[in-house]
Amino acid sequence: MSPAAKIDARISAKIGARIVTKIVPGAQSMAGMLDEIRDAATRAAASHGLDVVDVEFSGRDKERILRVTLEKNAEGRAKLKAAVAAGEEGLPERLTEGRLSVEQLSGITHEDCAEFSRGFSVLLDIEDLVPGADYTLEVSSPGLDRKLTKPEEFQRFAGCLIKVQTFEPVRNNRHWQGRLAAAGGNAIALDLSAVRQNSKSRKAGVDTVEIAVANIEKAQLIPEI
Repeated sequence: MSPAAKIDARISAKIGARIVTKIVPGAQSMAGMLDEIRDAATRAAASHGLDVVDVEFSGRDKERILRVTLEKNAEGRAKLKAAVAAGEEGLPERLTEGRLSVEQLSGITHEDCAEFSRGFSVLLDIEDLVPGADYTLEVSSPGLDRKLTKPEEFQRFAGCLIKVQTFEPVRNNRHWQGRLAAAGGNAIALDLSAVRQNSKSRKAGVDTVEIAVANIEKAQLIPEI
């Protein structure tokens, strides 16, 4: 029986770059279900010029929540950049004033989330991808503090402030923050002078630090407003 999905289309700071589920029973079947949901979300997003950043399903019974994080696709972001360069009206002030880049803002709007939610909820029901009780569908942007997990994301957000937690210490420190000066190959470089550092970072006595991508446990943008 197809569930009736309640739609909560909103833009929030909720972000993520990996599939997460808090439901323990049937872990393997849950992983398969999430793959199918992500595929459906990707198809629905593409029809609106959007990319899926993250899919998360959590909760139990009628408290279940399906969260989908979206952003404009590369073509959509390119058009928004052109609109900013042309001085078009009606754009977010943070873009026109240069306080945020299109990449940081992701280009997503409330209308984008609402339109995707309407089409995606119908697709979920038709394909019966979420069995069981009712659930709430939440759709949002990645937020200004979005996570970074892929090499291409580090390249895309070069020049932005980020914070990084490593698996293994680098210069006796696992927590770093700075401006992403360079990202290529298997490592990233952080300009530490851009952010006030913790005591361990200061004791390292360097202005830049290089971190292997394989050694990055967590990384995310630091909002600049």
